[in-house]
Formats: sequence, structure tokens, C-alpha cells
Amino acid sequence: MTKKRPFGVTLLALLAGAATVVALIHTLQMLHLLPISGPFGEARFFTFDLLGALLWGVMGLIYLWVFRMLWNLDAQGWLFVVVIAVFNLILAVLSIIGDSTWQSMMPAMLINGLILIYAMLPGTKDAFEIVA
Repeated sequence: MTKKRPFGVTLLALLAGAATVVALIHTLQMLHLLPISGPFGEARFFTFDLLGALLWGVMGLIYLWVFRMLWNLDAQGWLFVVVIAVFNLILAVLSIIGDSTWQSMMPAMLINGLILIYAMLPGTKDAFEIVA
């Protein structure tokens, strides 16, 4: 018997998909395949952009995997989305410390903040049958 996916879980999965896109854009910026300074400012990672590209790329791939887990209502997807959102927020702050502008990291910070807040709501936890 398959579970019906609530709207909130669908929204959380779509936010995870948006976080995947943002992480991959930052990866391409730090690989200098996209303009490093776009409409949101410059994206850099200290003096070694290759490390930043590797970290953002790994986060993007993990978010893609988490998106699939959320879409299939896997209970572990909720835990992973919370952990990865925290790691992405930390990586965004490290990127800001490492010479990126606030504006360039703002999409990542907003999306991951929304994911973290939305994942902690009681209705979202109930959809995954998580006991608080």
C-alpha cells in the first residue's frame, strides 16, 4: 500500500530541488564556467575556488539524492534534509568569510533556511511519522 504524499512534503522536495540548482550554480561559478560575478555578486572561496567548487558540487549531488528520498516519502529523507540544510548554511557562511559577497550567497541561505524551518514544523514531521 503506497502512502499519499502531502502537499507539505512535495513543497519540501521542491525546495530541495531548488537548493540543488543553487548549489550547482555556485559550483559552476567557482569553476569559472559561469560568470564569477553575476547579478547577486561575486562567488569565491578563499583563494582556492576549486575546493569551493568541490564542496558545493558534493552538496548539490547530496541534495539531488535527498530530493529523491523526499519524493518517495522515505523517513530518512527528513533527517538528511535537516542535516544537509545545516551543512549548506555553514558552507554559505564559510563562502562569505572566504571572500564571496552576501548577495551571492543569499539564495543559498534563504532556501536552506526555509528548508530547515519547514522541515521542523510538526505537520512535516507527522508526514514522515517522526516522533518528536
